[in-house]
Amino acid sequence: MQVFTADGELISQFGEKRRIPLKLEEMPPLLIQAFLAVEDTRFYEHPGIDIIGIFRAMTVVASSGDFSQGASTITQQLARNFFLTREKKISRKIKEIFLAIHIEQLLSKDQILELYLNKIELGQRSFGVGAAAQVYFGKTVNELSVDEMAIIAGLPKAPSALNPIRSASNARARRNVVLGRMLDIGVIDRATYQQAILAPITSKLHGVQIKASAPYIAEMVRQEVVNQFGEETAYSVGLRVYTTINSKQQAAAKLALQQNLYDYDERHGYRGPVAQLWQSKLVETDSAEPSFNQIEPFERDAILDYLNKQTSLEDLHPAVVTKVNAEQVTAILAGGQEIELNWDGLKWARHFISDERQSVAPKTAYAILSPGMHVLVRQQNQAWRLSQEPEASSAIVAIDPHNGAIRSLVGGYSFSQSQFNRATQAKRQVGSNIKPFVYSAALEHGYTLASIMNDAPIHQWDDNAGIAWRPKNSPAVYDGPIRIREALAKSKNVVSIRLLRGVGIDNMINHLQRFGFAATDLPRNETLALGSASFTPLELVTGYAVFANGGYLVTPYIIEQVLSEDGKVLLQHNPAIACQDCVNTPEPESEPIQQPIDAEAQLDLLLNNPLPGVNSDNAVDSQLSVVGEQKTKLAPQVISEQNSFLIADALTSSVWGGGSWNHGTGWNGTAWRLQSLKRRDVSAKTGTTNDYKDTWFSGFTPDLAVTVWVGFDDANRSLGRAQWHANMGQQQSAGSESGARTALPAWLHYMQTTLKGLPAKHVSPPVGLASVRIDLQSGLLSRRTDHTSAFEYFKPGSEPTQYAGSDVQQISFDKASDKKTETPAEEIELF
Repeated sequence: MQVFTADGELISQFGEKRRIPLKLEEMPPLLIQAFLAVEDTRFYEHPGIDIIGIFRAMTVVASSGDFSQGASTITQQLARNFFLTREKKISRKIKEIFLAIHIEQLLSKDQILELYLNKIELGQRSFGVGAAAQVYFGKTVNELSVDEMAIIAGLPKAPSALNPIRSASNARARRNVVLGRMLDIGVIDRATYQQAILAPITSKLHGVQIKASAPYIAEMVRQEVVNQFGEETAYSVGLRVYTTINSKQQAAAKLALQQNLYDYDERHGYRGPVAQLWQSKLVETDSAEPSFNQIEPFERDAILDYLNKQTSLEDLHPAVVTKVNAEQVTAILAGGQEIELNWDGLKWARHFISDERQSVAPKTAYAILSPGMHVLVRQQNQAWRLSQEPEASSAIVAIDPHNGAIRSLVGGYSFSQSQFNRATQAKRQVGSNIKPFVYSAALEHGYTLASIMNDAPIHQWDDNAGIAWRPKNSPAVYDGPIRIREALAKSKNVVSIRLLRGVGIDNMINHLQRFGFAATDLPRNETLALGSASFTPLELVTGYAVFANGGYLVTPYIIEQVLSEDGKVLLQHNPAIACQDCVNTPEPESEPIQQPIDAEAQLDLLLNNPLPGVNSDNAVDSQLSVVGEQKTKLAPQVISEQNSFLIADALTSSVWGGGSWNHGTGWNGTAWRLQSLKRRDVSAKTGTTNDYKDTWFSGFTPDLAVTVWVGFDDANRSLGRAQWHANMGQQQSAGSESGARTALPAWLHYMQTTLKGLPAKHVSPPVGLASVRIDLQSGLLSRRTDHTSAFEYFKPGSEPTQYAGSDVQQISFDKASDKKTETPAEEIELF
């Protein structure tokens, strides 16, 4: 089974047999001739059995009792590979002969040869010449040299014993036999033979040529395909699975997540080398620089032997320090490459003390490293940098809000480090990332974005606990009366609690369940308003997608299409889409695709033995029905289009803030760092839990919803804080880890790549909203057009009816025309 991105890049492959199916015309003629020369010279002449070869084999058996003599034609070998065993018995040989004759009646010679060259076992779990070329030489069949073709052609006789990885000497001897036969029948000349026979055996085991690194996605696909088709079909019939993943976006997601973890790690200090191979003591000298007294240092060969036993992790490479100067370090990598670590790649490495504390900034490299240390290094901006394996974890997931297609997903720093997929399996407290959903409920229960709430401390006595509950803002700054739009953008905790009280806990929980959140994950107390609920990143981003798509709950999915080895569509995903104007009508009728029965299927029908997963008794048949007429499925609308627009618009204030900086009333939202994107179509929200254990950042454009989580796998461990770092300046300013500081940078890095070159896509207000000029301080109507006022959106009937600083004045609407009847035109705009 091969797994691909939506744009055709290979993600992974699974199964006991490696196969790369090829058409006969895609194989080099010389490779075909090599197989014919050694396996069946008269292939195109005999009727499926070679009478001369059979009599020769029978003579050997009669005279010696030795059954090892061959005589099987390529057609006979094909019959044995499909339907029989390799046991050396006369009964098996007789069956083989009759099957071969029947196959020759059904298929052409070229069909038989193509099946044989694609099916033959060639060792190291490779089946067929395409897989063998990749496994042994890391090449396609068209890149093979003559001697490499001969090695592959020599394998069918004994693939386990003759393959060049198992035994170079056996492979060489067999290769020379094949080259001799090729020379005898004239497919190569003497010069080519001499050159090929002298070629060294350079084969080594090559893994699958992965072009898109997405191991967490590959594992999700593997599990889903096994559930749908069963293990036998999933692993053995050559399924090709196309996912929803965009390869460029996936690469950007992985890079953003890893770089963000490196940055967090550097803020918190260097935890020291992996190992100390020999001891080095710094000794002061009369010269400008001190030196090291090294005790039994390793020779270069010993260092290389040690490094060859180490493994790399992602882009971290093991290295051994050999020389240290004041601002430069020399180290050796596996393979013998000598590298230099300059001061820019070292100066971050003050010592880690705890998650809350770091030592003073180092002044020289002597305070960081010494000869004999086994360290980890990585390249950044073409320069080497001291590094370390991150201890913090992270996840990032991006979905298309219109249909739920997952475009990018990374479940951790490294799949080889941990197969736990934090994007889909880790339920963590979401902190202030819950607030857009709380405010959405408030808008459903009479509040508006201009409603004034009291941003003041809360003190509530708990009779059961015997203590007072005193939730605080973070930071503990209180603005007094504040509009709901501004409170959401600034992430005011106490306002969120007051809104929950106004809506009611039951109404709030019912509203949150509309976004797909399970009731069991929603605590039935006021901490819900602060994000004590626990969701996975995938669950959370699905909820945010509702605000991006006009109020529809889409279902995330990863598999777009499953094809059989010969290209037949076995499964085509038909997602429910978010669409305000769509109707549920069938797609244009078309004739079902009729695929000709190929040679392999004919052989299966020959013995009434269809491929696993395609017979009428297999559960997979329920998936086959999707190929044909499909109806457009609509995702359920869980909130109104007006509600989703209002929350999405309010979340743009989290990025761009409000007020007037020139007049001293300007303010920033918690996502102000996204202003560097220079886009007005981005809505976003930070999230941080108590004691900085979980940090989140979720945001969206009209076409993409993205969530990032950062924390430790140990839910009791805090991300802590970073103290001021004199060497790094503003790059590593002091402060506690939070959603804006710890998770936002990964989101920003990802979106800088993903949105590059794409114009901003502004969403027009839906029908049924009014834009009314209000006073920014009171939320009431305003006749002023200066910095004290701005337009705000309202559902009809929810607009303020009083002007700031004046008596109550009603606004009425003509229901038939939906137009204002009293307020001046510049004061209100209808959509």
